[in-house]
Amino acid sequence: MPVPDDACCYGSVDNWLFLVYSDGQCSLMNPFSEDTLKLPGLATGWHIQLPNCFEFDPVFCKLAVPSPLEPPLVPLIAIRHESWSLCIFQPPDVTDTIQGREPLEPLLEISFFGGKLYAIDCFRKLINIELVEGLGHTPKISSFKCIIDCCDDLLGRPKATSSDKEYIVKPYLVECAGKLLVVRRWIRGLHPAPCIDYDHTIAFDVFEADLSSKPCRWRCVNDLGGHALFVSSSSKSFLAGEFSGVQDNCIYFMNEFSGLQLVADPLHDSGVYNMKDGVITPLLSETAAVPSNHVGPWRPTWLFPTQAM
Repeated sequence: MPVPDDACCYGSVDNWLFLVYSDGQCSLMNPFSEDTLKLPGLATGWHIQLPNCFEFDPVFCKLAVPSPLEPPLVPLIAIRHESWSLCIFQPPDVTDTIQGREPLEPLLEISFFGGKLYAIDCFRKLINIELVEGLGHTPKISSFKCIIDCCDDLLGRPKATSSDKEYIVKPYLVECAGKLLVVRRWIRGLHPAPCIDYDHTIAFDVFEADLSSKPCRWRCVNDLGGHALFVSSSSKSFLAGEFSGVQDNCIYFMNEFSGLQLVADPLHDSGVYNMKDGVITPLLSETAAVPSNHVGPWRPTWLFPTQAM
């Protein structure tokens, strides 16, 4: 898929790529329809420092939208960069950010569910970031409400993990069949400390946010009900039977880390995790592997076209 020469991809949402250009300007580009949505106020209204996109130090932003992006409608977009920066953007302007708000723990993941914006913080708490209509009818952050405080249900480990090894546990928030799920990815380092390189996914576990219980809590999920989950900076769920080649009760995942290994193999540590037996298989066969010279200086990500290709 063609991307402008002076642009870098820093994330995606649905069927749109989030591009940052060499002059600092930002846009969303649909590579299927070739539509472009310029985000003129983002570079000036959101005070973050993105690395030079032509250095191989790929940083991804997580984008979340309450409904599909359909120009010419003006979208509402929540964008998270690293753990301390979150902005609410409604073109052409950034309408609010969390910068300077205290106390606030680092946010590891964001997603809209039922029209509300949710986040997972570093203590695995589920937070509702409440948005209200401010001056000029623009969305503003009004408060942060802890929805699930007790995380005892998340203390367990998948069977494939070992208690004597260290892991990074990366959460993804995904809507599936009308439920809000947190999908946890367990990633192990292949080298001993202090040169640990966390680039080997071992297992996943899945929990549902039970918002009807009092208090709300996490409940373990062992079956996806015929759905498949796709997780990365852009996550989504689908009924497996609606698409050829998609396996039910499986989690499709992309590489999330940078480094020389990603240069040599863009799909390194990407694969398909089967929730029934815990087996991980390669995302693509060796004959279908992506040549490294066709990959830009960014991590791979999912795109979800709205029409069959």
